[in-house]
Amino acid sequence: MADPAQSLEETYRPDVSHLITEDDEPVDNWFQERQQRLLPDSLYASWAKAGQNEPFLVAADVGLFHKISEQAVVPDVMVSLGVQVPEDWWEQHNRSYMIWELGKAPDIVIEVVSNRKGKEDEKLDKYALAGVPYAVIFDPLLYLGKRPLRVYILHGGRYVEVADPSWLAEVGVGLKLWKGTYEGLSATWLRWCGQDGKVLPTGLELAEKEAERADQQAKRAEKEAERADQAQAKAEQERERAERLLARLRELGEDIS
Repeated sequence: MADPAQSLEETYRPDVSHLITEDDEPVDNWFQERQQRLLPDSLYASWAKAGQNEPFLVAADVGLFHKISEQAVVPDVMVSLGVQVPEDWWEQHNRSYMIWELGKAPDIVIEVVSNRKGKEDEKLDKYALAGVPYAVIFDPLLYLGKRPLRVYILHGGRYVEVADPSWLAEVGVGLKLWKGTYEGLSATWLRWCGQDGKVLPTGLELAEKEAERADQQAKRAEKEAERADQAQAKAEQERERAERLLARLRELGEDIS
């Protein structure tokens, strides 16, 4: 028997056949391609372990629709608390982030500036209209200004810059610039961090730490085994020395009973 609630939902679901959910045209450079994977990677690998206890969604290059009459604005990365990718995600009404389907705007959108043509500043107006609480612009080559990282919070329908983005309490995560190597590429990356300022590790970083921990444990076990062997050898030497002493005393006619 058909679910009446589901049938009613289908009846009143808006027609989205005119909306473009995929255009198959993204062209990214090496850095941007990795940066857009680094941010989702570390959240999915580590955020729950760092204390995030409600469901969340992280996506890169997925369209964000806030009005049925407008095409999508596409953030490089977006994060949304309390929602997950729908099970029927192949259906057109669930192929992108449609606010009327998921029930809320994303909590954070991130734009990674790779040239002067992306109009990332202009996209902030669209994110504000969509009701996105936090908007982030990461400008590693300083195309738009003198600072590589700017984080904004929505206040009264407009974005106001956040003085310290290292901890966004409303979302439960922070942002920081991190110099290091990700997937073989050394650069200054935008990373998520905890309240303690430590970056949230990626899946590979967690695996490497676990492998290092296991290696250290194996080395400790090996040293313990060496110490045990040395102690056993010393005990054997002491036993042999005692036996030689007893034998010598017997040779001298000493009563050792």
